[in-house]
Amino acid sequence: MTPSRGTVGVKRGYIIPIGGAESKRRDPVILEKFVGISGGNDATIVVIPTATKVEENGSRYVDIFMGMGVKKVHCLNITKRTDCNRDDYLSILEEATGIFISGGNQLRLSTILGGTAVAQLIRRLNADGVHVAGTSAGAAIMPEHMISGGRSGSTPTPRSVSLSPGLGLTNSVVVDQHFRQRDRLGRILAAIAYSPFLTGVGIDENTAIFIDPNNSFEVVGDGGVTVIDPSAINYSNMSETDRNEAVSITGVKLHILTHGDFYNLNTHTPHIPELKPESADSLS
Repeated sequence: MTPSRGTVGVKRGYIIPIGGAESKRRDPVILEKFVGISGGNDATIVVIPTATKVEENGSRYVDIFMGMGVKKVHCLNITKRTDCNRDDYLSILEEATGIFISGGNQLRLSTILGGTAVAQLIRRLNADGVHVAGTSAGAAIMPEHMISGGRSGSTPTPRSVSLSPGLGLTNSVVVDQHFRQRDRLGRILAAIAYSPFLTGVGIDENTAIFIDPNNSFEVVGDGGVTVIDPSAINYSNMSETDRNEAVSITGVKLHILTHGDFYNLNTHTPHIPELKPESADSLS
């Protein structure tokens, strides 16, 4: 599945996977940046809390975004697949400048949204310039390949990861969230071993990547982003390994990026600014 084709001459919207547990009240740099690119006070934000059964989750984000000055914030309480065909929900989505998918269970997201009119509309809107952010499960579902489960640990095995179809906003990455906090290096390495075309992006909590229309991203937040670059992989024995045995992979490149760093997904090139503002302040 390739990303949806947009209108000729219109740039694709940003794709913003968040590693979960993002700061919401105190220094909410990630959410503020999302609101800013979506239009600031004039943005129309649509919240989709489908990943969780906690009813208050959607209204919580509505309050957060309105507290940031956004005048129009809507919550689509999609709890079953038939909700995805509601004309009123589709009409609200059509007006969005930013879409926010909250956290919970990514399989709940994919089984309710997958293949529906809402999912198709989100893909088309993003292709036509609407920014889509998602935290935790909402981050995992953004790519074509979604990590739906797996095991903690740093050593990959065939059983380390389960993959399912995602929204397909991008087909060049696979995303894992709560990355350092839940020790998920092994399962993202296993995902890359299964499909070496994909770049693995492990995102720590309160950290996000903002993937721009040119397929480069900036890291925002106070954690790290682990990038698994598959471009030089020359061997993997995934197809020959028993389910619980360690997998051999050679030629993998690994980068750790932090706030203000950039990465080009097309050329597999990191860019670290020579002197970040924080460093300059500390020297004065």
